[in-house]
Amino acid sequence: MEITPDAIIYFQWNGVHLNATIVFTWLVMFILALISWLATKDLKVGHDISRWQIALEVIITYIRQQIKEITQQNPDQFIPFLGSLFLFISISNLLAIVPGYHPPTSSLSTTSALAICVFFAIPIYGIGKVGVKNYLKQYLEPSVLMLPFNIIGELSRTLALAVRLFGNIMSGTLIAGILLIIAPLFLPIIMQVLGLLIGQIQAYIFTVLATVYIASATQAESEVYQKNNNEGSEKDE
Repeated sequence: MEITPDAIIYFQWNGVHLNATIVFTWLVMFILALISWLATKDLKVGHDISRWQIALEVIITYIRQQIKEITQQNPDQFIPFLGSLFLFISISNLLAIVPGYHPPTSSLSTTSALAICVFFAIPIYGIGKVGVKNYLKQYLEPSVLMLPFNIIGELSRTLALAVRLFGNIMSGTLIAGILLIIAPLFLPIIMQVLGLLIGQIQAYIFTVLATVYIASATQAESEVYQKNNNEGSEKDE
């Protein structure tokens, strides 16, 4: 039994390996692109709308509401990134019911890539809001001595995001496989259902934590920006 889909090699040539993580990651991406195309190819306004459009509007409305409640800001600027993040993890975990499928989120390389995306998204949103100078100033707050600790904090929460998602999905898949060998009747089915539920919860938790980190950074940066503006106004007076 393979613990991670990285160890399942489908094709290799001259040192190039095509493993299950890559294959199923691209499969999930294709499914998301297909669903998006089907849901948006014939958008309508009014009562005569397709089921695809209804499902898409329900999902987007829910994600938008959650982001707005957490950030207390306009959610439209965050939806493209956070919505894609949630849908990718959710679909990746949901497809675990398909025989032969291996969730790419049970690979540390995939969860690390997602966490790194969050790591870079935080300064991108911050710099886009107040600029590079004001963004970097927050690492020196409340004093210069806090600089290494603030940097370590950024790195540690990125690592925590990756390991948390990887550990939960990998362990759920592994336990279901072991139970399928030991007791191949009803218990694995129950564990599979619980695994699907846990997978959706993990998708929600990962996205919520990413939202909290981005919201915290942008709010902090807004405060620094406002503080600098106030200091500048006082000097002018």
